[in-house]
Amino acid sequence: MIKIVKSTIGTKFSAKWGDLLVNLAVKAVRTVYQKDAQGNVEIDVKRYAKVEKIPGGVLEDCRVLDGVMYNKDVTHPNMRREIRNPRVVLLDCPLEYKKGESMTNIEFTKEEDFKKALNMEETEVMRMCEHILAVKPDIVITEKGVSDIAQHYLLKKGNVSCIRRLRKTDNNRVARVTGATIVNRPEELQEKDVGKDCGLFEVKKIGDDYFSFMTECKNPSACSIVLRGSGQHILDEAERSLHDAICVLISCVKNHKVIYGGGNMEVRMSLAVQELANSVEGKQALAIEAFAHALR
Repeated sequence: MIKIVKSTIGTKFSAKWGDLLVNLAVKAVRTVYQKDAQGNVEIDVKRYAKVEKIPGGVLEDCRVLDGVMYNKDVTHPNMRREIRNPRVVLLDCPLEYKKGESMTNIEFTKEEDFKKALNMEETEVMRMCEHILAVKPDIVITEKGVSDIAQHYLLKKGNVSCIRRLRKTDNNRVARVTGATIVNRPEELQEKDVGKDCGLFEVKKIGDDYFSFMTECKNPSACSIVLRGSGQHILDEAERSLHDAICVLISCVKNHKVIYGGGNMEVRMSLAVQELANSVEGKQALAIEAFAHALR
């Protein structure tokens, strides 16, 4: 199977690093491979094996993480950037005061009314934070915004690191590797929704951007493929070669039958015709041998 995958990138620019790209493809496919009780195989590389192209370095630095990475930093400089065995909470709701869907007018007749409105907003945000802190998380990740009040409260009360405005696709991958459940309301959080399968959370600066890594996961079913290269052209070419290798590998895993190319069919036919020519005498044998030669 490995030889078949190598043949897909043997004529490409990245053929020099063929073994490296094949190993990346094999590890990525093995990570996202899922088989249910009925024997149905699911290899959803598009959703659960994201390619992260980072300029700089050399192609030998490419690797498949035993977890995921995403281009986000914590929301507050005092929050922890490295946590061992974190408890992860994933949300699909904002940790800020939600504005009304319809037009709302508030009339302030004196100064105390404005302060009262601000206190109501702050109380609402703190109430949401209390529900989150009840499950004792180390990391809170949400697809929406996090207000300054929520950041301050989570940091002071629970030493929680927050990441906001994470893409839905990235959040799904985090859920797969950490074992967490994406919750729509903080009030619905339970202990079983907390992810505990991540071994290490850390934030690193690569180039000018900050990246969050969630690695050393237990039996991850999603991954990130980190591609490094000196320029964008090298990265694009490596991604195309890797995509071809992954597609061929998925086909091999789902269907073990292989049709060889490169003139293999004609050579097989010529051998059969030559064998027939050896069993025939006279001028007929010469004609059959000529046909075998033509096939070769």
